[in-house]
Amino acid sequence: MRYVPIGTSEGIKLISHGDGDFGAGEAQLTAKERKEGDLIELPAVLIGIVPIYNLPGVHTELRFSGELLSEIFLGQVKNWNASPIARLNPNVSLPDLPIKVINRPAGKGSNYVFTEFLSKTSSKFRTQIGTSPSPPWPVGVPAERSSDMADKVKNETGSIGYVEAQYAVKANIPYGLVLNSAGRFIKASPETITAACEAVEVPRWDKFSASLTNAPGADSFPITSFTWLYLRTSASDARRATALADLLNWMYTDGQKLAAQEGYAELPQPLLAKVKAKVSSLR
Repeated sequence: MRYVPIGTSEGIKLISHGDGDFGAGEAQLTAKERKEGDLIELPAVLIGIVPIYNLPGVHTELRFSGELLSEIFLGQVKNWNASPIARLNPNVSLPDLPIKVINRPAGKGSNYVFTEFLSKTSSKFRTQIGTSPSPPWPVGVPAERSSDMADKVKNETGSIGYVEAQYAVKANIPYGLVLNSAGRFIKASPETITAACEAVEVPRWDKFSASLTNAPGADSFPITSFTWLYLRTSASDARRATALADLLNWMYTDGQKLAAQEGYAELPQPLLAKVKAKVSSLR
């Protein structure tokens, strides 16, 4: 097996051109990509994208809304003690520090999930940036990989970024609560990420390409997404197809437990059963 960490957009391009056996990422396929590449996406695990920050002396978990995050990443809120942050965090002594924005470069799945949430919660962000794996960020410096993002925020006083929750947990970086569609500030956890999936998938459990951002439900973490596998619907090599089917069956059995150990949230059992049935039909 050869693993190529090139980002969601490049992975989709490669698999659609017949290079490799599957891709993976957090961007929904477009109708054009499905048709021209003969592709489908199957959910593999659940992730939550969290806002991470480095604020010395602040030991309380900060609260963020989509509107506030959009203003920070548009460069319109520039200081940590600015009134939009203070309003959401009235009991926190916020330092008089400039905000140092760190973002991800073009083609990243975390960009897609983060900008989709911001576009759903801020008309200003939706108009100026929109949902994209390659957003034209107006401010900030890029971090190539998720681990780079975690390192930069951890080592840069006054910085803010966004990363999959497990990177924040492993690196012991503070991450904020985010306002969900039910009006509650929610911390990302396997339970709140799963709650977002259940809110969207119940009762049919067959929306394999569904968006999970800003999902309904009191306990739903609002920046939740599937990580998808991108697969061609037909195979030219029977041996490779059989090997891929064996790998997929492992991913949806023992692999789910391994993913949970690494900090991802497993697919709920009813959805897992539907995905397994779909995998069997691809042989």
